[in-house]
Amino acid sequence: MTIRRKLINTAALLAGASMLPLSAAAYAQETEESAAPGRGDVITVTARRREESIVDVPVSVTAYSGEQLERLGAQDITFVGQVTPNVTLEVSRGTNTTLTAFIRGVGQQDPVAGFEAGVGMYLDDVYLNRPQAAVLDIYEVERIEVLRGPQGTLYGRNTIGGAVKYVTRGLSDEPEASVRVNVGSYNQIDAIVSASAPLSEGFRVGGALARLTRDGFGENLNTGQENYNKDVWAGRLSAELDVTPNFQLRFSGDYTDDSSEARQGHRLIPDQFPPFTYPVLDDEFDTRAGLAFPEQSVEAYGGQITAQWDVNDAWTLKSITAYREDESTTPIDFDSLPEADLDVPAIYTNEQFSQEFQAQYSGERLSGVIGLYYLDANASTAFDVILATTGALVALPGLTAQTFGDVGTETWSLFADFTYDLTDRIEVSLGGRYTEDERNSIVRRTTFINGPSDLFGGNATAIAVTSDFDGTATYDDFSPRFSIAYRPNDVHNVYFTYSQGFKGGSFDPRGQTTATPDFNQDGNVTQDEIFQFMQFDPEEVDSYEIGWKADWGPVRHSLAYFYADYSDIQVPGSVGVDTDNDGVADTFTGVTTNAGAATLQGIEWEGFGVVDEDFFTPGDAITIAWTLGLLDGEYDQFVNAFGQDISSQVSIQNTPEYTGSATLGYEAPSFGGDLNLSTTVSFRGDSQQFELPSPLIDQPSFALWNASAVWTSGSGNWTMGLHGRNLTDERYIVAGYDFVNENANGTFTPTLGLEGTLTGFYGDPRTFTATFAYRY
Repeated sequence: MTIRRKLINTAALLAGASMLPLSAAAYAQETEESAAPGRGDVITVTARRREESIVDVPVSVTAYSGEQLERLGAQDITFVGQVTPNVTLEVSRGTNTTLTAFIRGVGQQDPVAGFEAGVGMYLDDVYLNRPQAAVLDIYEVERIEVLRGPQGTLYGRNTIGGAVKYVTRGLSDEPEASVRVNVGSYNQIDAIVSASAPLSEGFRVGGALARLTRDGFGENLNTGQENYNKDVWAGRLSAELDVTPNFQLRFSGDYTDDSSEARQGHRLIPDQFPPFTYPVLDDEFDTRAGLAFPEQSVEAYGGQITAQWDVNDAWTLKSITAYREDESTTPIDFDSLPEADLDVPAIYTNEQFSQEFQAQYSGERLSGVIGLYYLDANASTAFDVILATTGALVALPGLTAQTFGDVGTETWSLFADFTYDLTDRIEVSLGGRYTEDERNSIVRRTTFINGPSDLFGGNATAIAVTSDFDGTATYDDFSPRFSIAYRPNDVHNVYFTYSQGFKGGSFDPRGQTTATPDFNQDGNVTQDEIFQFMQFDPEEVDSYEIGWKADWGPVRHSLAYFYADYSDIQVPGSVGVDTDNDGVADTFTGVTTNAGAATLQGIEWEGFGVVDEDFFTPGDAITIAWTLGLLDGEYDQFVNAFGQDISSQVSIQNTPEYTGSATLGYEAPSFGGDLNLSTTVSFRGDSQQFELPSPLIDQPSFALWNASAVWTSGSGNWTMGLHGRNLTDERYIVAGYDFVNENANGTFTPTLGLEGTLTGFYGDPRTFTATFAYRY
């Protein structure tokens, strides 16, 4: 195997262990020995830094090849959440590119600085420290992998819930070029161009440029702007240098500029403050939001250098050095009304430097990895909460509550994981990770009158400082992993895995120090009490999994039962604060608590089968694929911001009790090439946006129906496709804001502001896209 191929494969530490459930042709992970196995071939993967059959890998992983995703017309990474069991990947509220991710009930919805993700996002082996700019568009991708359960003993950053890995396409030894054009509903026009070539022996360069555009699904009836549109430029460059036959360097960089209009919410109740009584709009994608500053913009870029040295047949050394930066400016109009009742202009800036070293060993009976990981990151969030400045509120003074939160993270970890073959049929794995996290946090909150603050071009006057906090905390942890696998024969593999996950503590970047309670009731709020109020502790999960994988050739499946004991769960919350003592909350303070404990258990079943071959015509095949996730999660303890245990009233957020998908496929030689037809139905059970129920924005169960027809020429150069998504035009909420209490008579009482904020954000409506591609 060439070092270049090894670099590409080892980048997918746990890739290929899935059932790849959507296409027979895409079912195999590419290796040098088996680049395109047939429908009945055994799949070879590199899930644990060595080549092995998919049946041998004792982990819960689902992987989707780039070819497979193109055939299905997948446009961004949220598609993967529709067809992977017990996974939620959605666009966050009030944004175009911020990701909300949950796996097996573990995740993090709040995107502000200070809250670490529960699900790790990786771009080519580089951990993305923040969720901004993480809704990655799918183009020139090698594969996307979803790993369920705690990760950390094999690579990268420790993640408590799981990981999603986006692996870009590697460079070829031969010149290559491709052009892809998508034309579809809402005036969608996408153009993706890529090319690569060897400039000399052992030196290859390549790049890709993407222009992605679409009109809005709706309209802002107040400003005339489009709502839910897309306006993106993106590109990647890479170079690979074979310094020697055993030593390679890979350089890569990426850039994204998203100038889409602000994505504003749809009000679910009428205006609650006279004299205006704006009715609920008929179209869920329309809005009346009035906030028009700052200009919506997302810019993200980064680069990495990967070095790999095959020391000998047993040892490989690898280094991954990376830097990333992004900035988002966004006008978030919470109440989605022309009045400035709860308008939040916001700026998010993030930067990170990471360094990882790995030493991989592969012997006759023992194999594994030892690694060191370092991350130095800074995340800053600044926003105004603008209240009572125009319209119905003209009689009140204009109040603005400014929040600035800056969180620095410096962490290092030492990890190792080794597998030993006790016999030809039994293997054991043992791993562990030691982590030290240091958090530095600055929180400044200031109250202004007469408009927005100077951060957003205003001339408001400061009248009070309500937070002035500067704190540091250090956390450390050791997380072990153990597994044992038994293969009674070449078809079956039964395994048990125990793993522990850890997520460090931090400080609430929206905390208001002047709202700190007098915890010891001595009549004096001390600095120690302020520190206690602002800080929250780490959370941990102990995960147990029993699995059975089988490969009968034309039929393959993976079945797993998991049980997780989730403790010290970090739950961000907000409490209204009345700063002027008029009986109405005019701002809020963030209150993040370690709510207590939860128990999560469930079943995941994935499979693929060839129903029949040569059915209608020689060479054709009918295939079926399925995924099913069942999850039973409940809080054993949930202590709210007021010290009350309300575990009987809350549920695990963004986590349906069941998820699943079924795909029927047909492949046949046709018109001198290959025709691939597929139809997929994915379904999700009821889910809550937050721990406490909010009936109008909580999403009832629903199903999505997609269908695709793709023809590829016999040479493989030409591809044409037609893709229909959400064919029944289902309306489903993916995020929302709720700052009201519903009264017994059906009216609503605002808990923040005066107009009453209850808004929803929706998944994409029915769309059709035609694709045309040429690859040289």
